[in-house]
Amino acid sequence: MSSEARAFWVVEPGRGEIRPVTVPAPRSGEVLVRALHSGVSRGTETLVFRGQVPEDQYAVMRAPHQEGDFPGPVKYGYLGVGVVEEGPTGLVGRTVFCLHPHQTAYVVPVGSVVVVPDDVPARRAVLAGTVETAVNALWDAAPRLGDRVAVVGAGMVGCCVARLLAGIPGCRVTLVDVDPSREAFAGPLGVGFARPTDLADARGDHDLVVHTSATGAGLQLSLDLLAPEATVLDLSWYGDARVELSLGGSFHSSRLRIRASQVGSVAAARRSRYTYAERLALALDLLRDSAFDALLTGDSPFEELPTLMPRLADGSLPAVCHTISYRPTH
Repeated sequence: MSSEARAFWVVEPGRGEIRPVTVPAPRSGEVLVRALHSGVSRGTETLVFRGQVPEDQYAVMRAPHQEGDFPGPVKYGYLGVGVVEEGPTGLVGRTVFCLHPHQTAYVVPVGSVVVVPDDVPARRAVLAGTVETAVNALWDAAPRLGDRVAVVGAGMVGCCVARLLAGIPGCRVTLVDVDPSREAFAGPLGVGFARPTDLADARGDHDLVVHTSATGAGLQLSLDLLAPEATVLDLSWYGDARVELSLGGSFHSSRLRIRASQVGSVAAARRSRYTYAERLALALDLLRDSAFDALLTGDSPFEELPTLMPRLADGSLPAVCHTISYRPTH
């Protein structure tokens, strides 16, 4: 039998509401998941909330279980963790990650969920989608032993990338952000920290720069930090914002490169060996690392999402990963 649940919808740019939804009974090959936690992606998700998805990207930027269309009404989100209540015997009672919008319960195909390891806390597991992005980025970037690397932008993605880079022997990793309060994350992640104004002597001295700030100034700084023949790996999604760069300096003479990386496709270097599910399972394994807990900067009940999202979108509520918790219904 079908049951009732509730979901968060962006009704129009800048305004969201919680709506009732009918959840069908799971069929063969499906699972019913009861939500425990979800996470708000402050990059992509707040752009969606503000209605800043370019029209030519409407199809590309659809989330796996999205309903509605941009700019709204649309049900959007992709960092969900819950417990399987109905489905195959081996999954019932297991905690799983699913790329699903904020919703109290939902039915999805079995292949849409990945089991969370027993020693990964459910709330930390909401970072799986972001760590998966970081894994893909490192596959694209191919950092080497002893590299000097800067990560420009200390948000969710940048911090996850920095933590993975910190595990490469000899890599000297610096997390860069204009907000001095972000230095608090560098220590737990095992990396250094700098503001752009601190880097005058480091320009032209980095083997790799990963850019995640989604700003033109951040991308320009990333280029300025590169050593000759080096690459900026750009993970930012700019929405409908235009970016201007100064390319009249060392960009051509030093043969610098800007390369985009995006989680929608498995990196070419691993595409023949990893499926999407295997890549996500790897991200969940990496979340055994308790250092990632530093990125969980706040938590709110599901019912507060309509008032929470505007504050996350305009920056009045500082956060790296703000999680949403769901009260048990029985």
